[in-house]
Amino acid sequence: MIHNIAFTEEIKNEMEGIVHKTISVNGLDMHIAEKGKGPIVLFVHGFPELWYSWRHQIVYLADHGYRAVAPDLRGYGDTTGAPVNDPTKFTIYHLVGDLVGLIDAIAIEGEKVFVVGHDWGAVVTWHLCMFRPDKVKALVNLSVPFLPWNPMGDMVKMMIAAYGEDHYMVRFQVPGEIEAELAVMDTKTVVKKLLTFREPGPLYIPKGKGFKHSPIDAPVTLPPWLSEEDVEYFASKLEKTGFTGGVNYYRVLRLNWELSASWSGAKVTVPSKFITGDQDLVYHMPGVKDYIHNGGFQNDVPLLEEVVMMEGAAHFINQEKPDEINKHIIEFLQKF
Repeated sequence: MIHNIAFTEEIKNEMEGIVHKTISVNGLDMHIAEKGKGPIVLFVHGFPELWYSWRHQIVYLADHGYRAVAPDLRGYGDTTGAPVNDPTKFTIYHLVGDLVGLIDAIAIEGEKVFVVGHDWGAVVTWHLCMFRPDKVKALVNLSVPFLPWNPMGDMVKMMIAAYGEDHYMVRFQVPGEIEAELAVMDTKTVVKKLLTFREPGPLYIPKGKGFKHSPIDAPVTLPPWLSEEDVEYFASKLEKTGFTGGVNYYRVLRLNWELSASWSGAKVTVPSKFITGDQDLVYHMPGVKDYIHNGGFQNDVPLLEEVVMMEGAAHFINQEKPDEINKHIIEFLQKF
């Protein structure tokens, strides 16, 4: 049976029949966008995104016999109720708990769902599959491979050692600091600069100087895959919520590391597929290439069936290469 659903909104999206609902989940009023009937495919977005990042995948999967569901995560978009001024309420345990609650609300009792994640959505869904493999039938993740617990220290320390204090993860750590800097920029400009970032190297945001690779006042030429209307949608939601909810995910990296020590050596035991681009900044972070290609990834995710490297593709691969990503997803899901 379907349970725990409180519909406070149900409107038709102008884009090809996507339906919007609000569901009570884990103390939140979680906004979801969905379309289609059939096995559930849960799409989980990253930073600084929304359900809208999966617009192409939602329509495609729905047209091929699946029920595609994409939430706005805690702190994002039209999902409300998260205490954004308290970063400790954004740990990996809160985020996985939100997905478990959502699955329980939308699925038939005992039903496993397919899951697809990107960026932070991938981080959360790797952990969902590690913590609760009973909830997931199969997983497709984009951009960020599984990151096993590291006894040497937390991610922020590693980024400082590798890239210094201007690296974006480091800049996100002080509450209010990066928000104040972004507030003086046009939100649409921030969205454009983040979504079109294609450097295989690190993203730097020097204090008071905006984006190192793309100065504040430099115009942005949008690529064919990103329209002004797309930018406007992302920006309109960020102007309402601000950036704090999204950067809180980074502010608890050390807390996540401390809380997750008991999962040292744990494996992801869900059938999985991983897709990334050779221009993705994550792929070029210290140790990631070696981990993906030289056995570590396969050891930690023993049911990893395939790693796909897409040439010429950068970080926001599901939006940049939607047709290819759609085909990769459905080819994998159809095995189950």
